[in-house]
Parts: sequence; structure tokens; C-alpha cells
Amino acid sequence: MALKTYGTMAVDWENRVDFDRLRRERLQKAKDLLAKSSMGSLLCFDMNNVRYLTATHIGTWAQDKANRFTLLPQNDEPILWDFGSAAKHHQLNCPWLGERSRPGISMLRGAMTPQMGRAEDVAKKIRVELEKRGLHKEPVGIDIIELPVLFALQKEGLEIVDGQQLMSEARVIKTQDEISLLNMSAMMVDAAYDELYRAMKPGLRENEAVGLVSKFLYDLGSEYVEAVNAISGERCNPHPHVFSDRVLRPGDPVYYDILHSYMGYRTCYYRCFTVGFASHTMVDAYKRCREYLDAAIELVRPGRTTAEIAAVWPKAQDFGFPNEEAAFALQYGHGIGLAIWEKPVISRLVSFDHPVEIKPGMVFALETFWPSTDGWSAARIEEEIVVTPTGHEVITRFPAEQLLVAGAHYFTVNGPLPTTRESESPASKRVLEMIEASAKTERVGVAD
Repeated sequence: MALKTYGTMAVDWENRVDFDRLRRERLQKAKDLLAKSSMGSLLCFDMNNVRYLTATHIGTWAQDKANRFTLLPQNDEPILWDFGSAAKHHQLNCPWLGERSRPGISMLRGAMTPQMGRAEDVAKKIRVELEKRGLHKEPVGIDIIELPVLFALQKEGLEIVDGQQLMSEARVIKTQDEISLLNMSAMMVDAAYDELYRAMKPGLRENEAVGLVSKFLYDLGSEYVEAVNAISGERCNPHPHVFSDRVLRPGDPVYYDILHSYMGYRTCYYRCFTVGFASHTMVDAYKRCREYLDAAIELVRPGRTTAEIAAVWPKAQDFGFPNEEAAFALQYGHGIGLAIWEKPVISRLVSFDHPVEIKPGMVFALETFWPSTDGWSAARIEEEIVVTPTGHEVITRFPAEQLLVAGAHYFTVNGPLPTTRESESPASKRVLEMIEASAKTERVGVAD
């Protein structure tokens, strides 16, 4: 398929991402699904769904507040209620919304108390718009909601149903422009890993690696660095899913997951390294981890199912967990788009009982994990894949076929130290002879 990688600017001399088309096609997919449903309207508070329907964004500081909301009525255009002056900004700069961008404040995740009446205000706004269109007696699908707002909508006589699945379904197959943006987002992490690889050495702390990656991505044009999981040394097993201030040491395993957003489109992108050298057990763990990942990637093509992919991964008990729930997300696949985790989910926990057909236009990440036999180190790798009409294309390009060793290579009088070795070498024949000789000379016992 050879997906194109563009620069991050718009130009007049080349067709790049067509944002007008992106807006139209995303909204039309939601409209089409709504038209086929039993719902009269969709009410969305999830910022990713709000962006999908309205192509508006006010910064990730608002992501956890459930304050912005948009109503998509049947056979009509979305109406957006936004935070204070942002609504006016949209009126001036988002001609596809115009007067349908309005101020509206919900409850700010409980910061506004029930006595302030914000839930009732939201409910009345929705009721008025639905009555205008004769839709107030039809079910209203909602993605996420604060309970006081839910109760207020019900008091207005509105029937509330689950609208989250409809929006998830709308987002599962990516448009041409969504795929381009996901590819460009991955390109930026390719470059971030190159910077990180050059910086890793004994003395670097996990939090410093997070800072380095974050600055690099923001400088390159990232909209939001959601997380950089930096996991090293004995923290690698079990996987803690959060960075610390641990200092890298020679021989450490270290893996990272870089999650950021370019124009809203995310990455979930693990890479694994060792610092200076790797133990034989770590090399073996990486090879096993890579094989499980490659087997999964090989199966990605239209017509196969998520169950077939999950089947090539090891059972939880095979790597030290009592069941699939306890090992969840270690051998894992998930859609990726405006959110880190979208449909389809690929896991031994759910995929056998609920297989999903793989279709062109899906974009998902596959990630595997394997612990070393030393009991503390582990390997973790992830690739992002676009499903094409005839197969797939991997869009995460930083090298991961074999375990990479970062940091300076050390030299002895006999040449470079090998990069695959143990941190504590076995005693040489000469050392054993010295021990035996000293025991005889000093007449002390030597334990085996």
C-alpha cells in the first residue's frame, strides 16, 4: 500500500491530508449509523466523540471534565455546547458549525454542585432542540454521562439508551485521512525513539527519558503527549504501567510505550532495549516476545478474525499468571484512532467467545510481553498495523526485529566487550586455580 508520510505543514503544491474531507466523512459515518438505529439522536460528552462529530478541540486539559457536549439529531447537523469563550472562537473559526456552536456548562465532574442547577440546564437545552425536531419521544443515545445529568434528562421525559457502541462502531474503520494522520503520528515517535536511543546510558533516570521524549515530540508538532511509560531493570517484571525516577544501570532491560496525539490521532508504540549489554536470558525473552508478535502480524488480513490472532498468543498460565484477566493487556491488540484504545479488542480474555472480523481500514496495535527466566527482566514490543484490502502495512518503523543495545560500547585491552553477556561472569579456570592454591597454602577449607 505504501502509505505516504507528509510534512506537518499544509502546502499549496501537494495534496496532503484533506481536513474538509476528514470532517465530512467522519460525521457522515455517524449520521449513517444513527439513521439505521432506533435512536432519534446522539448526545456525546466524550471529548473524542465530540471531536469526531464537530471537528473541534480546546486542549486536553478538558479531557477529564465531561463538560463539553454535542447533540446529533436524526437527519440534521450536530449542535455543540462548549466551554465559555471557546464557543465564540468556534463561531469565528469553524464555519462548518456557525451558530450551532453555543456556550454551555455542565457539572465539571462534580465541581458544580447539584444545587447550582447545571444538570437541569443541560437537560433543558437538549429537550428544547429535540422538541423543535419532533424527536423528544425518540430514544437518546449517550456515550458517557454524569449521573445528575442523566437523572435531569430523565426528568425531562427523555428515554436514555446506550449510544457509546454506535460511536465506537463509527470509528472502527478509518478514513483515508485518518490513516494518513495515524501514519504521521507514528512517524513522529519513530524519530523520538532515535533521540531516546542516543541518550540512554547508565545514570539516565526514567523520568528524564519521559521529559526528553515529551519535549522532542512537542517540538516536532505533537498536540498532546499522553504518556511515556518508561520501565527499567527489576521494574520490568511485573509490568507496572507507570514510570518512576529509577536510574538506568549497565545491563538493564528497559522498555517504553510512547503515547501521543497528532491532530487528535494517537500512538501506542512500545520498544525494548538493554543498556550497554544484554544477558542471555534477556535475549531469549526478546526473541520469544518478537515471535509471538510476528505470528500475530502475519495473520492480519481481511477476512480473518481477532480470535485467530489471539490463538497464537500464550495462555496466561504459560507466563506466570493465574488467568487471562490477571494477564490482561500483556498479550493484547486494540484499535487506535482518536483514542488509545478503540475497537477491535484482541485478547484471549474475550476474542474466542466474541470474535471480530478484520476489515480493510481498521488500524490497530499489537503488543506482546515475555518474562525472562531470571525472574525480574522482561521484553515488551508493539507494532501498529493498517489493514489494507489485500493484507496489512506496519506503520511503526523504529527497528525492533532484534534486541537493541543502547549506550556506549566498552573496550578492553583485548577489544570490545561483547554486547551479549552476564553482569557477573563465571569464574575462569585461572581464578579457580588461584582459590585452590590459596586454600592449600593457608590451610583453610574451600567449600564447593
